[in-house]
Amino acid sequence: MDVGGTFLLAPLLKTKSLPALVLICLALACACHRGRSSFSDLTITREVIDDAGRRVLLPGRVDRVISLAPNLTEIVFAVGAGDRLVGNTTYCDYPPEAKAVTKVGDSLQPSLERIIALRPQLVLISTASQLEVFTQQLHDQNIAAFVTDPHDLDGVFRTIEQVGQILGQTQQASALVKKLRERTNVVQQAVQNAKPVRVFYQTSGEPLYTIGKDAFVTDLIRRAGGVSVTADVPGAWPKYSNESALAARPQAIILPTGGSMGAANSTVAEALRNSPAAVAGRVYKINDDHLARPGPRLVDGLEEMARALHPEAFKQ
Repeated sequence: MDVGGTFLLAPLLKTKSLPALVLICLALACACHRGRSSFSDLTITREVIDDAGRRVLLPGRVDRVISLAPNLTEIVFAVGAGDRLVGNTTYCDYPPEAKAVTKVGDSLQPSLERIIALRPQLVLISTASQLEVFTQQLHDQNIAAFVTDPHDLDGVFRTIEQVGQILGQTQQASALVKKLRERTNVVQQAVQNAKPVRVFYQTSGEPLYTIGKDAFVTDLIRRAGGVSVTADVPGAWPKYSNESALAARPQAIILPTGGSMGAANSTVAEALRNSPAAVAGRVYKINDDHLARPGPRLVDGLEEMARALHPEAFKQ
């Protein structure tokens, strides 16, 4: 019996009223079976550590979740807890069921009032899109916020497992990560003997933005048999000068485009139009949702990128 249950039964234990004790135990058991959350779930709390190093106090079972980033929405559905998502952002469009979830604004400017009205037990936050001030505002409202911040593919897998554990979907999350790791290993084995291709990853052409050493995509390029020419640039998504881009002389250019971004970022930046990559026609457009969202579909992006950089490694 948990602490809460023992507390309720203490008077009966003192009087040694066995019939009454049995009846209350049966009533508690039935209530636990009928209700979505068990009695112990309602009384027990647990502490988890998020990627910002914050201690987050959660109930035994989390039934009401808000996601403030598309990748986290995907993860919640992927681990089998989509029915507990009571709110997300206007950018959360995958899987299709995510579109029907109540919107609380966009990732950059979520509405605190809407979030409070939805009575969440937990808000999932991506540091790629959220402000520290907003996280503090949630804390001030006694709303638990769990921050994720993966910097490589292993970090993404860890996020999936963390969300699965928080939502009581540990087995589903572990099975998903196992499959994703298997697919990742197939890619890495296929390109392990290939000469790495020097890659420029363009996140925006005007002004020119790319990826730095802290971006998970930098790790993804390495696993796909490439090396980012901006791998040593500080930060995750730095602005890059035209002069530096020209001097980098990439052998391939990757344009994340065509997904949620539509036709945006579908043209090579002017500074790169005379690069070896552009002259050789090695410009690859890959669905931005598969590269910009650190969730399960990131492995789709890895596969697409590896096949673009090393088509010879995947010939049957």
